Amino acid sequence: MYPVNDAHCHFFSPRFFETLARDAGGRFGADAATSIPAVLGFDPPVSPEALADRWVAELDRHAVGRAAAIASVPGDEESVVTAVGRHPARFVGYFMVNPLAADAETRVTRALAAGLRVVCLFPAMHRYSLHDERVSRVVEAASQSAGAAVFVHCGVLSVGIRRKLGLPSRFEGRFGQPLDVQALASTWPSLPFIIPHFGAGFFREALMAADMSRNIMLDTSSSNDWIKYAPGLELRDVFRHALRVCGADRLLFGTDSSFFPRGWQRPVFEAQQSALDALGLNAADRELIFGGTFDRLFPQTS
Repeated sequence: MYPVNDAHCHFFSPRFFETLARDAGGRFGADAATSIPAVLGFDPPVSPEALADRWVAELDRHAVGRAAAIASVPGDEESVVTAVGRHPARFVGYFMVNPLAADAETRVTRALAAGLRVVCLFPAMHRYSLHDERVSRVVEAASQSAGAAVFVHCGVLSVGIRRKLGLPSRFEGRFGQPLDVQALASTWPSLPFIIPHFGAGFFREALMAADMSRNIMLDTSSSNDWIKYAPGLELRDVFRHALRVCGADRLLFGTDSSFFPRGWQRPVFEAQQSALDALGLNAADRELIFGGTFDRLFPQTS
């Protein structure tokens, strides 16, 4: 069996839930890290340390070697720094930044210096164009750190937690265009760019962008429910086309796992395995997709 690494796992820390509580105007009480998980049916994270330990036990249970730990709200870098510092051989730290914030560049520089590796941009969520000069300044800051990468969420964006809590999601999908990522990738050709969920509905455009810029990679994460927008397309077809354009060395396996008690989403892993079984993909390419590409992009430093 090839080694498995997961390039897309969210780290729902206490601060993540506290941020949701602020968006809700405080209606979930003072202890949001307990009250909001209770409403959602999640286990509370307790602390960044406890959550990191629980994730490592979960990865061990599923024989997953390493995983992304994504700080899923701007300003939560510290929680993932704690997780990475506690388990440096198991986590690669990702963090969300809003380039429109006055301190965005400073946050990027500080977080990367603290050991995080991937700057996450959500243009539809924060409602900005990737052509905005402030985005360029954030990407430039990332380019100054050896081993950094930039993750850009494109296509359809839906945050189920916000919907369940009755919080508005004023996202603007027009900003999630993979061809705009290509413009950035061509300006910084030595900086890896990751587009998750195969472009989340902009599959053709994600393939076009990756074909034009070799430093663009696609992650395979989540249920890939966006396939419903492409009649006749199935997951095996998505992999077939992505392999033809990108090759296995630019595909990063991911699940989009996020909360407990659900934990690591083995059904996503099994669905992707089945799709590659249907294609008859060779062992070497499977190893790249499920772990090797991740290890090449984020080599162990300790």
